[in-house]
Amino acid sequence: MEEKDIEYLDNFEARLTEDMLRLCTSLGMLDGTLLESEDITSKWKELAPEYMADAVPNIKEFPEAAVGWAGYIGLAVAKWWDEDWGKHHNAKYSSLLGPRGFDDMDEHIMENILGYRRGSAEAGIVAKTLLCCSQLAIDSIRHENIETQSVLAFQAFARATRAMFRIGAAMELKREGYRFQKVRIAESGTGNRFKS
Repeated sequence: MEEKDIEYLDNFEARLTEDMLRLCTSLGMLDGTLLESEDITSKWKELAPEYMADAVPNIKEFPEAAVGWAGYIGLAVAKWWDEDWGKHHNAKYSSLLGPRGFDDMDEHIMENILGYRRGSAEAGIVAKTLLCCSQLAIDSIRHENIETQSVLAFQAFARATRAMFRIGAAMELKREGYRFQKVRIAESGTGNRFKS
């Protein structure tokens, strides 16, 4: 891939992530800050190849699921990170799949990993937020007028799924009480610190 394409994709992903962050903040699911951890981000690199193998065949008929389920994976990985990373850091992609595989991954994660009751108001708010983000991602990809089924189209889709993953993780970290907080560092001025 050419350097100009990589730069284009970097800018696309940054804009999309910022747009999703604004959307989630307006819906009360985030506070204008993308909470993240290197452990969580690294886990996406491990899970992404299998996710993409399941998601790509669903793009045409179920685009919201193809993009959006990555947000659910972000929720799950952030939950594992908060709960017991030593226990969960080796979790496999297959542990995220529901009884029907990729098709009901969202329900499996919501109920069995996050502990939401099916049909609860809280589960509905999370699902609606991720649906809005996935629709935003799809609209952003379409707005770019990238040639369908091209390498660039695949890469834009991959970047959109990574942005969804990061947003999902940030939502769960916020739910678990994490936040960035200014702290004074002795004789070094101020800095940001991740705190729960």
